[in-house]
Amino acid sequence: MLTPISNEPRDYSWGSTTLIAGLEGRPPTGAPEAEIWYGDHPGCPSRTPDGRTLDVALAEAGRPPLPFLLKLLAAASSLSIQAHPTRDQAREGFAREEGAGVPRDAAERLYRDDNHKPEIIVALSERFRALVGLRPLAETRRLLDALDAPSASGAVAEIRERLGDADTGVDARSALRGTLAWALDEADAATVADLTAALGRADSAEFSDEIAVLRAAAADFPGDPGLIVALLMNLVTLRRGEGLFAPAGVLHAYQSGLGVELMAASDNVMRGGLTPKHVDVPELMRVVDVTPGPAPVVHPRAVGDGVVDYDTPVDDFALSCVSVAPGADARLTLRGPAIALCTRGEVVVSASGHEVALRPGAAVHVADEGVIAVAGSGEIFLAQPGA
Repeated sequence: MLTPISNEPRDYSWGSTTLIAGLEGRPPTGAPEAEIWYGDHPGCPSRTPDGRTLDVALAEAGRPPLPFLLKLLAAASSLSIQAHPTRDQAREGFAREEGAGVPRDAAERLYRDDNHKPEIIVALSERFRALVGLRPLAETRRLLDALDAPSASGAVAEIRERLGDADTGVDARSALRGTLAWALDEADAATVADLTAALGRADSAEFSDEIAVLRAAAADFPGDPGLIVALLMNLVTLRRGEGLFAPAGVLHAYQSGLGVELMAASDNVMRGGLTPKHVDVPELMRVVDVTPGPAPVVHPRAVGDGVVDYDTPVDDFALSCVSVAPGADARLTLRGPAIALCTRGEVVVSASGHEVALRPGAAVHVADEGVIAVAGSGEIFLAQPGA
């Protein structure tokens, strides 16, 4: 069964005014368009042609909720720094807040459900920037050296002292955990202003991109101690078709660009700065993964003519990209309910004698089908349950 689905863009302040409109081939509205949700998540469910929301349509058909949520995401400025819990942490946290009677729509509510929220984003723009994971300490020390010239900064010296000296054999995880907790719990406005000033006068060929991103964050979130957290994170620039996977506990904050995002169906977020929203430092420190390392970039893996998979170690979802040209149709085997989203050209998705034509930004929900065919000239991203 093929059911076209659609939704309206969400107008979060960090959203781009042009990227989604450009993908869909329409004039911009002038308002920020941050995300379009494709799925049955009750926070913003898609609609079917008969006017029902997808969650209602699935329930009335006796089908279970989808285990994933697919999105178009268009960022013009930084999202909040955030991390998501494991399944066990989510179950415990949800039960705790339910027991305490915290309303599920309360601003201070952290666990709105009992699920984890791993996610992957694949770049659709030619460049997609994100902060993700904690940078190895040796690299952060070199960045701090760049910020320390031409004159010493009190904030930079404080951060360097908390991270420790490489020659002392400091434990990286302990140093990063302590620095994160200090930044969010104790660093004052003067410290953030001092770091902002150091960024303003810094000049480094090695870290020019990082400094530019941090300057923008400082301008967008003046006085926010999340700037110190961002200083500790990897900056990654994805090219079109490259992906980034954020498992449980990994800090991330998308910066700019257009992408397809797929995640487990959850709304559990622990924020770590660069946001006017509630930041619960003890709970963030309970779930955050402070292991330093490179950004978790995911490269597409070819599995057939015009078909690539983005491998992720989760069972909630799997993401594929399918490119077709006239006369070169693709057939895809499904493991369960799926959503196909067109991101380029014009394609036709068909199954069991029925077909749906899609243009960029349009999507179709697929149920009770073992195989679908994709024809035309363009590209779709296919979301389905993981293996």
